[in-house]
Amino acid sequence: MSDSSARQLLLFDSAPRAPARAVAVHKAASLAQHLARDLGMPVRLSVTDNRSTMISFRRAPSALRLRLHHMFLDAPGSVVQAVADYAGRGRPQAGRVLDEFIKREQPRIRQERDSSDERFSPEGRFFHLEEIRDLLNERFFQGGVRASIGWGRAPGRRRRKSIRLGVYDHQTREIRIHPSLDHPEVPRFFVEFIVFHEMLHQLFPSSNGPGRRVHHPRAFRDRERAFPLYEAAIAWERANLRALLQR
Repeated sequence: MSDSSARQLLLFDSAPRAPARAVAVHKAASLAQHLARDLGMPVRLSVTDNRSTMISFRRAPSALRLRLHHMFLDAPGSVVQAVADYAGRGRPQAGRVLDEFIKREQPRIRQERDSSDERFSPEGRFFHLEEIRDLLNERFFQGGVRASIGWGRAPGRRRRKSIRLGVYDHQTREIRIHPSLDHPEVPRFFVEFIVFHEMLHQLFPSSNGPGRRVHHPRAFRDRERAFPLYEAAIAWERANLRALLQR
């Protein structure tokens, strides 16, 4: 494969602990080209300063789309090979090498939000998330869930094909709820269900399954179905997904 065919798309999320941009661009270009030559296909690489997901990917016939934390720019050859095997060749056993590397490099993971992060507030126009969290915590979790909660950043105007209504960050113990739910046409029970779902993530962390990362293990799903209006919430989401995508 020629160098020109190995040229990759390099994206960077600015952050205090990330390496200087010029240095990072050079390292990322070298890493992308190395992976592309190894795998025999283009690798579209994005370098991040994510606090929770260190590596993610999507394999396609035309290219491997890969997102890596900036710690991987200084990874030794054995770890780079594990990235190629895990993300490019679908070899789950390589995940053990990546897990060990991430543990060693834990100090390089940003723990706190900085001034460039979105405003993080529980108070919306129609729903107050801390009130909802506290009621759910007392009713279903015996007060055992310790997580801050707030509305996420308002989305841009570009057309979307998918939406994440909530997310839990294990590093900072933060729950973010998509602002499209802060709307008078969204029933309170549905907002409660999404908050309940994210609170469960603290009790049932993601785990490694056969060849993949399991974000919702069976115990998680069983507990989720215990939500009193589970069926109604699922039905409402299906019926209103298009409207949520357009907000």
